[in-house]
Parts: sequence; structure tokens; C-alpha cells
Amino acid sequence: MLASENLHTMDLFSRFFRENQEKFLAFAYSYIRSWAEAEDILMESMISLWECRERWEEDKSLHPLLLTIIKNKALNYLEREQTRLRIEEDLNSHRQRELNFRIATLKDCEPDKIFSTEIQHIVNKALEKMPSQSREIFMLSRYSNLPNKRIAEQLNVSLKTVEFHITKALRILRVELKDYLASILL
Repeated sequence: MLASENLHTMDLFSRFFRENQEKFLAFAYSYIRSWAEAEDILMESMISLWECRERWEEDKSLHPLLLTIIKNKALNYLEREQTRLRIEEDLNSHRQRELNFRIATLKDCEPDKIFSTEIQHIVNKALEKMPSQSREIFMLSRYSNLPNKRIAEQLNVSLKTVEFHITKALRILRVELKDYLASILL
């Protein structure tokens, strides 16, 4: 194509664009529903139309060709949006399931049970560490609620021995439960 023909083609193209810009923009907007995106698609379509100017046929209108380009670019845009929305929905669905799980877990959480279970576990470990006589006397006192005198009679030991082993057991428990005593006393 000669320079003068190219200039003539550019003038025709510019006039074609000015005369038809609004209806092509309205066409793109009717599918895209965003003026900014529709304008971008129209501009990209016009550039594509200009870049394939060697294939224009003089006796054919550029309208159907430009509408086809706009249609394809709008379709590509909408398919990308559809994919983006699907991904967002999947992410939101995952977040929703995670949130539901955390809410259900928190609703089921009973701090008193967790706390008392932990303490009972520590007490059991402390009992295992105690000498057998201290453990037996402590368990009879605290778990069987026997008075010290009855424990002394049952084990055939003095009352002072019972008191000594209970004191010893309580010292061991205080050491084992030191981290919990502050919160128990509050």
C-alpha cells in the first residue's frame, strides 16, 4: 500500500470510528455492563481492526467485521470474569466451611471440662509419683472421704502418720499444679 493510500485509509478509518463509536460502545456495554471495560474492549477492537486492514475488502462494510471483533473480545472478557467468579465462590465456600467448623468447635468447647480434665491428668501423674502409702492415704481421704481417724484405724497406723502423708501428698500436688493454682485461686 502506498503512503497516500495509507493516509486515505486512515482518514476513512477515523471517520468510521467517530461515526460509529457510540453504537459499538453500546453494543459492548450491553454485554459487559461496565462502561470502562466496554470502552477498553472497543479500543482494543479498533486496534485489531486497524492491524488487519490489508484484509479489508473495498466493497464490504467494516461494521460486521468490527462487531465480530467486539463480540469475541467481550466473550473472552466474560469468560474470564466467569472463571474469576467461580474461583472466588470456591474460595468463599472453603472459607465458609472453615468458619462454620470454627464456630461449631467453639460452641462445643467447655472450658471447665478442658480445664478439669487437664488438672485431673496432672493429679493422676502426681499420684503415680507419690510413695505408695502417701498415695493410698491421700486417695482414702480425698476420693473415699474417710476421716483421718478412720484411715488410721483401717491401715493400722497412727493419726500423726495419716496427717504426715496427707501433708506430703498435698505438697507434691502443689508443686505439680503450680501453674494452675493462680487461676484456681482467682
